[in-house]
Amino acid sequence: WQEALPAGSARAAVAAAAAAAAEMQFVPAKTYEDWWAYKETLHGSFVPAWSLCAIGKRQSPVDVNTSQMIFDPFLPPLRLSIGGKKISGTMYNTGRHVSFRPDPVQLVNVSGGPLPYSHRLQEIRLHFGSEDGFGSEHRIDGDSFSAEVQLIHYNQELYPNISEASRNPNGLAVISIFANVSIGPNPNSFLTRLLNRETITRISYKNDAYLLHDLSLEDLYPETFGFITYQGSMSTPPCYETATWILIDRPINITSVQIHSLRLLSQNLPSQIFRSMSDNSRPLQPLLHRSLRGNRDPRRPTKRCKGASYRLHGMQPRNPMLRLLPLHSHSTSLSLFFF
Repeated sequence: WQEALPAGSARAAVAAAAAAAAEMQFVPAKTYEDWWAYKETLHGSFVPAWSLCAIGKRQSPVDVNTSQMIFDPFLPPLRLSIGGKKISGTMYNTGRHVSFRPDPVQLVNVSGGPLPYSHRLQEIRLHFGSEDGFGSEHRIDGDSFSAEVQLIHYNQELYPNISEASRNPNGLAVISIFANVSIGPNPNSFLTRLLNRETITRISYKNDAYLLHDLSLEDLYPETFGFITYQGSMSTPPCYETATWILIDRPINITSVQIHSLRLLSQNLPSQIFRSMSDNSRPLQPLLHRSLRGNRDPRRPTKRCKGASYRLHGMQPRNPMLRLLPLHSHSTSLSLFFF
């Protein structure tokens, strides 16, 4: 076909074709990580490395039927160890979550409860809905919550980092704290620091980040609570079934202004069409034959949490570099979900 064109035109056509081929050659292919989104029901159907998302038998999240929960009197208290009184870190808009990652030089560890090893805090993620009363990944007796705060830890005794831990047994521990929209006078002080206007507007778009200082992690937990635990997976690909889930059985408060601010966050870049990050939860997965254990006695359903054993203690330890804080006791009532 070059002979049918003038020489100059032929050379121009060949050059244009070569340039187009070169441009195509250097366009980076999307990674597997870019191929999934919560609003598109994708869970392992076309990525071999994510096959557990589709065929796994211990997947998360689940709907917790409290009538099937077993009271385990041998569950020891959860213990939180913080090197120093306050923590600092960076808050990110990942496009899928609001993510807070503590400064790597600070050690925040959890142990006890169903955990045979000490686990180090790696990340805090927020899941939330586009409507009040919906948005949590887990449900309790069919009821959802407006948000779910997940504290993701990895086993620091067996594994050097979260990547290695996530692929191996006893690798991860995830503590979930539910949140409901409240118009009351007592919003959660940790969420108030995390979601105030000055902070949240700094992470409006995907890949935005903002540094935060002097956060009190103890303030995130309810004043009194118990927990439910089961064995499951991470709710994001590749869905490795290496997570011990610990669901705190009393929700915290989030204000209507805070939840509205979360819904205004975009999962896209500023140059792209706005798409709210809300409804960033995975569909429920079947519990199958897994057990649900709790640290409250179902024979005493009306018992309330009272006394020092049910509170998160913030007393200064003798060694200021190590704080061991009991987080719960044995007989917390699940009726706390409905306060």
